[in-house]
Amino acid sequence: MLLFLLALGLLVGGALGALVAQRSARWATSLGVGGAVTGCVAGLIPAIRVLLGEPSQSLRMTWQVPYGAFFVQIDALSAFFLLPMFGLSALAAVYGAEYMVAYRGERSPAASWFFFDLLVASMAMVVVARNAVLFLVAWEMMALASFFLVTYEDDEESVREAGWTYLVATHLGTAWLLVLFILLGRGTGSLDFDRFGAASGGGLLFILAVVGFGTKAGFMPFHVWLPEAHPAAPSHVSAVMSGVMIKTGIYGLLRTLTFLGPLPWWAGWLLVAVGVTSGVFGVLLALAQPDLKRLLAYSSVENIGIIALLVGMHVGSPALAVLGFGGGLLHVVNHAVFKGLLFLGAGAVLHSARTRTMEELGGLLRRMPWTGIAFLTGAVAVAGLPPLNGFASEFLIYLGAFEGATSLGNAGAVPALVVIAGLAMIGGLAAACFTKAFGVAFLGEPRSEHAAHAREVGPAMRLPMQLLAAACVVIGVASPALVGALAPVLTEVTGLPSASVQAQVMRTAGPLGSVTGCALGLLALVVVVLALRRRLLGGRPVGEVVTWDCGYVQPSPRMQYTASSFAQPLTELFGLLLGTRHRLSRPEGFFPEAASLSTETPDICRERVYRPVFSGLGRGLLAFRWLQHGRVQLYILYIALTLLALLLWKLGEA
Repeated sequence: MLLFLLALGLLVGGALGALVAQRSARWATSLGVGGAVTGCVAGLIPAIRVLLGEPSQSLRMTWQVPYGAFFVQIDALSAFFLLPMFGLSALAAVYGAEYMVAYRGERSPAASWFFFDLLVASMAMVVVARNAVLFLVAWEMMALASFFLVTYEDDEESVREAGWTYLVATHLGTAWLLVLFILLGRGTGSLDFDRFGAASGGGLLFILAVVGFGTKAGFMPFHVWLPEAHPAAPSHVSAVMSGVMIKTGIYGLLRTLTFLGPLPWWAGWLLVAVGVTSGVFGVLLALAQPDLKRLLAYSSVENIGIIALLVGMHVGSPALAVLGFGGGLLHVVNHAVFKGLLFLGAGAVLHSARTRTMEELGGLLRRMPWTGIAFLTGAVAVAGLPPLNGFASEFLIYLGAFEGATSLGNAGAVPALVVIAGLAMIGGLAAACFTKAFGVAFLGEPRSEHAAHAREVGPAMRLPMQLLAAACVVIGVASPALVGALAPVLTEVTGLPSASVQAQVMRTAGPLGSVTGCALGLLALVVVVLALRRRLLGGRPVGEVVTWDCGYVQPSPRMQYTASSFAQPLTELFGLLLGTRHRLSRPEGFFPEAASLSTETPDICRERVYRPVFSGLGRGLLAFRWLQHGRVQLYILYIALTLLALLLWKLGEA
């Protein structure tokens, strides 16, 4: 616990140091990055020690608050979430040291590093807090720090709008959490988590938790802030927000499930429905985006849906509980690794090519080979292909769903079949989505001068991407052993006996190891065949003759698929769900000089639900504008009249 407090001190010290040294960009960056890296390394040590079997560490602070005292504890669940949180944040800080150099002529990096370090510290505090007041204070600090990071380039109107959308969404979600904790603490008279028992009205509390934490996590339809905020933030911040910050919503939901006791039968159905909806719509909207970072943001909605599917499977049997929570927790780490890698890769593209619009990219693999290989690794992992890490957690979903479909009755088999069908559709669409993202951005010919003159980024940006790419491979290959290491966390989350959890985990590790071994064997065979081909053809002259070039002797970028044309068959297939808008400039005459077609796929929830609702609220509130005169005397009168009305009301009760 002392090491954890030291980590918080280093993070806060780095934040304050960056702010004090704001006149020197070099010193502000050094202090901000140094505080982030050293704080994260110090924080990883107690998390790893708890996961290796040391007893949970706790510290009850003496600052008394209403209904309890500030209380922090690192148990297995907290330690598990701290691991990707500190790991990815440290790599993102190293990456950001070089990435933020491009902003030095426009604005000081001091504010960015102040809020970055504060964001990491507040996220860590969220997962160790054991008092609702402390939890909500840390939750609010996390929201405000990320808001100021999102609006770093606040001279752009789109960035200001993204920040406003995020601020409204996160506070609406917090309002639901406030009600949740009030109801949980009402029966015991304490807001300490260890005093919460199996509360009555678990269905209502479960819905409050799903909405409140799901807004931060990005469950559909509460996701509308996510595709706006992630592209607006600097890329290393986007990696942290998508990779670990939205996982605090998953952590909060899992922690709350330990308070609620047995849930009603429909709770699993609800999470499965949320997961399928978020997964399918998230990947469809990602597929339709021409903006690389916006595509990755919608892909995060898809992956959060996969985690919701896994957690929703816990209702039914102990075996499903272990598989569901195990797959969900493993996907938390996997998503942090490959989505952090993809956002850092997209940032490298933006840093070098000066655009994130895929229609203006192309041919980057020859110009940025290290970035291209790292991005390809992340794309294969996010598509769920073996033997990389994304496959392992999705395999647990299939395994649990098949077991549920065969061992449970009709009530349990139907949602299991829905999970199988939904995940199969999500996996296929994700493969198409990231084939488009990598192929259009990195293969072919450059579509713009910026892409033609792109160059590989420096070592401070390359190293974090290479480490994350290596982690995708290592976690995937070692996934059978890592699943076994989840047993302590699963015991705490599921409440099942340790022996039962360990037995189920060992049953799962066998099939996962077999499939991973087959995938590795197939890859080894491909490598052997390629090496043999090269050896056999090594001493022979090989010539190429064009028999029929069909105009491809001198290919131009206009002959390539664009991002929109690649995705068109699938976006047309799901046109009723996506509502894609087409703008066609029709050619005139027999020999037209030019014609153009552009498409736009708006977020259906934003356009058809939130925009009409908030527009109506805005028009309604305008009717009360006459109360806002700008005169302080009248505002004081309003306050006095309100206090008088409250006093009269209390006197009437007496």
